[in-house]
Amino acid sequence: MEKLKKNRVAGFIVIGVVYVLASILGIGLYISLPFSWWLNLLLADVVATIFTFICSLFFKNASVYDPYWSVQPLVIVGTFAIARGFNPLCILLFIAIFFWGIRLTVNWAYTFKSLNHQDWRYTMLKEKTGKFYFFVNFTGIHMVPTLIVYGCTLPAVYAFENDLKLNTVSVIFIVISVLAVVLQGTADIQMHSFRKHRDGTFIRRGLWKYSRHPNYLGEILMWWGVGLCVVCAEPSAWYLLAGALANTILFLVVSIPMADKRQSKKEGFLEYKKETRKLLPIPKISKK
Repeated sequence: MEKLKKNRVAGFIVIGVVYVLASILGIGLYISLPFSWWLNLLLADVVATIFTFICSLFFKNASVYDPYWSVQPLVIVGTFAIARGFNPLCILLFIAIFFWGIRLTVNWAYTFKSLNHQDWRYTMLKEKTGKFYFFVNFTGIHMVPTLIVYGCTLPAVYAFENDLKLNTVSVIFIVISVLAVVLQGTADIQMHSFRKHRDGTFIRRGLWKYSRHPNYLGEILMWWGVGLCVVCAEPSAWYLLAGALANTILFLVVSIPMADKRQSKKEGFLEYKKETRKLLPIPKISKK
């Protein structure tokens, strides 16, 4: 087992098998359940997450779940596209979500070292929560993100299910989503370059020159774009924006404070924080 966990290629194979099985389980359950499409999808998503969680326990690594964030929408939207077909609005939603999912999955693959490597946040939570980590792991690391991304993906599924029609404003928001993915990809490339060369304590170039979390900004804008695209096509479905809102709260309340707290241990963080914005990559106006 230890030899397998140390091998990067073997790790990719294991993760691939886990996600293929989770996808088959989820799709099979969705087809067999007798409820409405959104409830069937929710239950199938939860069961697929539980399966992934069990696998993460087997390998003693919560990061087995890491690709779920980007793979989940690909499987869901791809399956509905095959089952329901396309119209112009659905084509644009499909393109935006697949562009986002492939980019994020490729970024995960680039940073994946082996099954021995676990996200620092999970390790920190395990150290802090002790005997309660099992509950934190299941709810905070696995189930909450699944429910949030389910909510973010729901508008696109709603569009497929209801054959919504395209309008000009919807196109604008899809463009915002695509540009958000470009922003994320640019931020990731700049960060990978910085980590490779390490010419300072904090990255101070490109998008990161003025923003501490431009990648998170892209993630937030991506799902607001998808949600608003659908709501503009069907205003009565305004409640579908709940997923984008929950996603925004997750980053503002959990992800960003956690990342900043870790960075605050480095010398010069207070000055760095003073000179950069939390999200928007635009210069701060100095107060004289």
